[in-house]
Amino acid sequence: MTVRNGVLALLAEQPMHAYQLKQQFEQRTGGTWPLNIGQVWTTVHRLVRDGLVEPLPADEQPDAEHFRLTADGRAEAAAWWARPVDRGAPARDELVIKVALAVTAPGVDVQDVIQHQRRESMRVLHEYTRLKSTDGADDLAWSLVLDHLVFAAEAEVRWLDHVESRASRAASEGRAPGTSDVADAPRPAARRAPAGGTR
Repeated sequence: MTVRNGVLALLAEQPMHAYQLKQQFEQRTGGTWPLNIGQVWTTVHRLVRDGLVEPLPADEQPDAEHFRLTADGRAEAAAWWARPVDRGAPARDELVIKVALAVTAPGVDVQDVIQHQRRESMRVLHEYTRLKSTDGADDLAWSLVLDHLVFAAEAEVRWLDHVESRASRAASEGRAPGTSDVADAPRPAARRAPAGGTR
């Protein structure tokens, strides 16, 4: 959905061809989420199929095939700007899954898992912080993306500290990771993060 809506938002500004869409998307997001040109073409063709995008008339086409929004596409782009992002159904996070399994897996050194990840998370945080001092940091769009990445990395390090504390406390209370009966406990059919949360 992100690429689809990003394409609609870019085409709301002016007609573009697929390579322009790829270049503009990557430039405005600081190259954080590079796109495959095949993915852009597939997205554009689906939007054409759905009646949200159309090719420019033949007599208006420059050297490469350009696309523009239809009236429905313009309405969809406007609706996307107005619609909040759903944070109530967080995407799978490999680190969260790894830690959740580690604290219940026999023979896994949870502290070791946490220490390795903390070093990596700190490395990434330092790299993002370094990037904030580079020339491109005065680009507002890239600067905002970078701020988000820094805040997310900081939050991850704090969460790892929290995990380490909870795991140590559980071990000291005799509830060592991997020895509880958590696997046999009844589970609710589904769990969702509270509205407005991401975890």
